[in-house]
Amino acid sequence: MAKSKIRIRAKVKGGVTTVRSLMTHPMETGLRKDKKTGKKIPAHFIQEVKATWNGRTVLTAYWGGAVSKDPYLSFKFKGGAKGDTVTIAWKDNLGQSASGQTKIR
Repeated sequence: MAKSKIRIRAKVKGGVTTVRSLMTHPMETGLRKDKKTGKKIPAHFIQEVKATWNGRTVLTAYWGGAVSKDPYLSFKFKGGAKGDTVTIAWKDNLGQSASGQTKIR
């Protein structure tokens, strides 16, 4: 498990749940050089993000090195009720992973 966190908020209104999350991750492309040494910084980026609602997958995203550092993700899905659980998990190209969950408000 990587030393990072995922902050998540979920709110239901009119039968549609809006989920907003902020993930802490360096998101290195592998193309940038270290200013001191001149050597390339190795690629380190999130490859897959999965979001589940009460155990059912509602979103799967496949990312690459073009996503910015500490990415923000927002999406909506039909369904959800106050008190239901939303979980977001990611895996990166180095095999690290992280997850977080929240209750729908």
